[in-house]
Amino acid sequence: MNWNEYVDHVKTTDPEAYTLLDEAKAEATIISAMIEQRNALGLSQRELAAMCEIPQSSVARIESCKTTPKLDTILKIFKQLGLSITVSPVRTAK
Repeated sequence: MNWNEYVDHVKTTDPEAYTLLDEAKAEATIISAMIEQRNALGLSQRELAAMCEIPQSSVARIESCKTTPKLDTILKIFKQLGLSITVSPVRTAK
């Protein structure tokens, strides 16, 4: 069974677990974008933290998914990285 088959299986057998998987995927997408852009700009965690006026350890914990940051922290980081977040309606399968 590959990953997509597993996700489909979970979706049909355990909707609550599927919701958790979906939320984890969304969070990972946001964090991955943050890391990729920081690296593309040649910034260290320490430099990004200084630009955002937050501790370097906070950036490290966010990037390692050891903490879920508040929205204002994500927005502060994304602004310094030249990124934005777009909100759109959820598409549901019918």
